[in-house]
Amino acid sequence: MEASFFSLLSKTPSQLFRNFQALILLISIILLLWPSSSSLSVVAAAAAAAVNLEAEALLTWKATLQNQHQFNYHPLSSWSAQTSPCAWFGIFCNSQGSIANITLVGTGLKATLEVFSFSSFPNLVSLNLQNNSLYGPIPCHIANLSKLSFLDLSLNGFYGSIPSEIGSLVRLSSLSFSTNNLNGSIPTSFANLTQLLSLGLDRNQLSGYIPQEIGKLASLTTLDFTLNKITGPIQAGIGNLTNLSILRLGWNNLYGPIPEELGLLRGLVKLDLSTNNLTGEIPAYLGNLTLLDNLFLSSNKLSGNIPSELGKLTSLSDFQLYTNRLTGPIPPSIGNLSRLNMLAFSGNQLSGSIPEEIGMMRSLIVINLNTNVLTGSIPASIANIPNISYIGFAGNRLSGIVPVEFSNLTFLQGFDVPANKLTGSLPPDICIGGVLKVFTAYNNSLTGPIPRSLKNCSTLTRLRLEKNQLTGNISQDLGVYPDLNYADLSDNKLQGELRSWNWGSLYNLSTLKIARNNISGEIPAEVGKAPHLNLLDLSSNRLTGLIPGELNQLRLYSLSLNGNLLYGHLPPRLGNLSYLEYLNLAANNLNSSIPNELGNCTKLLSLNLSMNQLTGFVPPEIGDLKALMSLDLSHNFLTADIPREIGGLLFLETLNLSHNSFVGSIPPGLGNVLSLRDVNVSYNQLEGPIPDMEAFRRAPFEALRNNRDLCGNNSVLNPCPVDKPTAKAGKQSDASIIVFPILGGVILLISLATVAAFFVYRSIKARKASTGNEYLQVFAIWTDEAALTYESIIQATESFDSRHQIGSGSSGSVYKAALQSTTKQNQVVSVKKLHDQSGEGVERLKANWRAFRSEIRALTNIKHRNIVKLYGFYSNAQHSLLVYEFMERGSLRSVLDDAEKAKELDWEDRVKIVKGIASALSYMHHDCRPPIVHRDISSNNVLLDLDFEAKLSDFGTARLLRPDDRVSTTSFAGTYGYMAPERAYSKKVDEKWDVYGFGVVALEVIMGKHPGDLISSLTTTTATTTSSSFSSPPHPTLLKDIIDDRITQPGEDGEVAKGVFAIAKFALACVRAEPSSRPTMQEVTMDMVTFAIPPLTQPFSHVSLEELFALVD
Repeated sequence: MEASFFSLLSKTPSQLFRNFQALILLISIILLLWPSSSSLSVVAAAAAAAVNLEAEALLTWKATLQNQHQFNYHPLSSWSAQTSPCAWFGIFCNSQGSIANITLVGTGLKATLEVFSFSSFPNLVSLNLQNNSLYGPIPCHIANLSKLSFLDLSLNGFYGSIPSEIGSLVRLSSLSFSTNNLNGSIPTSFANLTQLLSLGLDRNQLSGYIPQEIGKLASLTTLDFTLNKITGPIQAGIGNLTNLSILRLGWNNLYGPIPEELGLLRGLVKLDLSTNNLTGEIPAYLGNLTLLDNLFLSSNKLSGNIPSELGKLTSLSDFQLYTNRLTGPIPPSIGNLSRLNMLAFSGNQLSGSIPEEIGMMRSLIVINLNTNVLTGSIPASIANIPNISYIGFAGNRLSGIVPVEFSNLTFLQGFDVPANKLTGSLPPDICIGGVLKVFTAYNNSLTGPIPRSLKNCSTLTRLRLEKNQLTGNISQDLGVYPDLNYADLSDNKLQGELRSWNWGSLYNLSTLKIARNNISGEIPAEVGKAPHLNLLDLSSNRLTGLIPGELNQLRLYSLSLNGNLLYGHLPPRLGNLSYLEYLNLAANNLNSSIPNELGNCTKLLSLNLSMNQLTGFVPPEIGDLKALMSLDLSHNFLTADIPREIGGLLFLETLNLSHNSFVGSIPPGLGNVLSLRDVNVSYNQLEGPIPDMEAFRRAPFEALRNNRDLCGNNSVLNPCPVDKPTAKAGKQSDASIIVFPILGGVILLISLATVAAFFVYRSIKARKASTGNEYLQVFAIWTDEAALTYESIIQATESFDSRHQIGSGSSGSVYKAALQSTTKQNQVVSVKKLHDQSGEGVERLKANWRAFRSEIRALTNIKHRNIVKLYGFYSNAQHSLLVYEFMERGSLRSVLDDAEKAKELDWEDRVKIVKGIASALSYMHHDCRPPIVHRDISSNNVLLDLDFEAKLSDFGTARLLRPDDRVSTTSFAGTYGYMAPERAYSKKVDEKWDVYGFGVVALEVIMGKHPGDLISSLTTTTATTTSSSFSSPPHPTLLKDIIDDRITQPGEDGEVAKGVFAIAKFALACVRAEPSSRPTMQEVTMDMVTFAIPPLTQPFSHVSLEELFALVD
């Protein structure tokens, strides 16, 4: 130190002065920069205050949550004044400790944003509240988030208009209000959001025009307005968005032509303009969009030809033009689309021939040209497409033969060519690959035998070859089909017998039609071994012998054996067919009496026993067929009186008793059957008055002729005579002899008149009551399995005491009832008591009667092993009941929610459950006419029996019994979390609603919980959206990590692992956001039968969601 000091003294004065100046300057700088303790405390206090303000704002908003009682175990329970908000769930802070990111995705929040203090978050950059239960309007003061760059409020319940103040958030790069209930127009202030990359307003109820100002958002890469009510033309300004890669405007009310400015969007990868009212021609300049992967123009009113320039879109994988008004030929240039997987041009008026060049499209999996006016032959070049899975040419005018080269299509699963003019033989080896499931070629002029490969085609699920001229022997040409569900070979020239079939192997067969052929021999007793056969039509053949009593082992709802050579008695055991609705045994040689046991078929809607040799009287049990709508007993030898019980058939519309030997009068009770429209009682020995009702009053002469002495109110009959009493009086001279008899007579007449007046009054009153009460009170017993009386239900449920209640829903409450039966004790059924109808009034119920009847018929026509059985119904002015089979294990949801019960549900059972649900929905959508849409597919409406067999329940019966609730968007039905996004604004019921619900339930089955978080995390909101409306997660997610961990993993590569993998794949396809991109339930069922997906390329534990996405896309 001394040396330093002395060295300093040795300096010259000038040097010392300069050093001193430098020292003073350094000290001054240090003093200026060194804060005092008081200034430090001020800065710290300001920072702490800002953080406290943010925390206080969040806690204040949390207090408004309507379901905050759930947060004891919820992640939001970490929100506490005792901890820093930077440590709270969903809250992320910047380096200064200020909140920069709020992410609360799928946390079940239920509140509004009205009290959310947006101004308390000056540094907030990202706000993500998607997939909650938030509602109310979007507040204007959200514009206080001046630094916000990411805003996602999708998948909530926000309503009202979009505030124009959003336009002041000029730093926004991503904005999504998708899947809410927002209405009004799109604000023009969005033009200020010039940094916006992604804008998602899809799945709302927005209306008005697309603002022209949208063209100022030059940075946009994704624009999605799908599924709204936006109208007007597509604005030309969209052509300015040259950075767009995804443009989705589908499912709106847009009209006018496709603007030529779209041809400027050379970076487009996905273009969806489907389901609008666009007109004009498809612009040729769309061929300039060479990066397009998806092009959806379906369901518009586009006309003109398909431009050949579209052949330049060589990147296309999915090309959909179906349901337009396109005409002209399919351009040969389409053969250039070598990457195309799906070609869907159905539902147009395309003409000309199918170009040979289609065979150059080697990546095609699906060709759908159904329902056009295409002519010419089917190109043999299609056989060059190696992986083709579906070929659809149905409903055209194609002629010639089906190319024999199609025998080389080893991956073919579906082949639909019905309703054409095809001739020649079918390819003999059409099922050479052994994977064919659907084969329909009906209504052509095909000849030759049934293809030989079908005999060993055990994968078949649907076979329709009716209305051709096929020949062959069904005893030899058909094989074993364990998965076959529907088969129709009617209207051909087939021969052979039925006895050689392995009926027990037809395990899944529900419908078999071989009518109008030359089938001979007897009906084998083994037919009773087909366990799920519901409809059997063998009419108009050459069958002989007796009707086998073994038919009673089936659960038939329709049996048609008419037009054969059957003889003998009518088997009393047919009365055991308690599900039977249609029975036609007409035009045979049956020669017995009508068995009383037929009265047990209480679900019968139509009974035709005409043109036989039936004798005896009609049993009074005919009156037990309360649901009967058509009865034909004509052309037999029936005698005695027409049973009066026939007057109790209140649904009867058609009655034919002609050409018999009935005597006596027509039962007056028929006058109460107001539904009766057509009647024929000719050629009998009837006499007396006809019922005074419309059907008899307008019956033609041919319907009443050749009887003994009918009379009444019909122009072809004589009026009935009126009895007039006669009086005789003798002359008496004695006054007493005259007076007392007269007085006694007067007294007697007064007494008789009083009594008569009483009975007439009571009769009129009863008639009025009958006329009204037939609408006010109807009970139909449709089963012999339970003693279904109103009293027994009341007794079993103790007047619907809550102790017997096992569930409730939007349409009513469900009770468990143990009913006494003559065949079994304490049979348990489920009774649904629908919501109260009191106050409706007699006139309203009368007006709704016919609609009610047709709805009941539609409901009871649902016959499938995976659909809960309806035993009966009861309805009066106060309430309505429906009686179903009881499912021992309750709902699927209750099983999955119970940890112990869920452990019993192994993977084999879970796969079986999903397949059962899919099969039921496929039946409803594709085998019922008209198709039936459930509208409320959820795990709560899937019931399980003791064997974990799944059955759909709850078929919207509130609508069933209240006809004013029409099937439209105004009649809301569904369960939150299972409803397809388009349900909020769609104008028409669509089967794809059920498909989406099925996908959610399928994921729930394998995950063990509702998949809301998974679905929301995959929903499209960014520019990385794929065609299936999913984004791959930022980090790989393994399938094994999302499945239910309460049971052991399903192995690595066995059938169980393949089954779970298949369910995940199908489910993801079904929950796609765009309805048109979801598969049909028939396609799902077809694939699930054999899990027709690529084999696992790695162990199950290594399968990632990315691999599933690749399959879905």
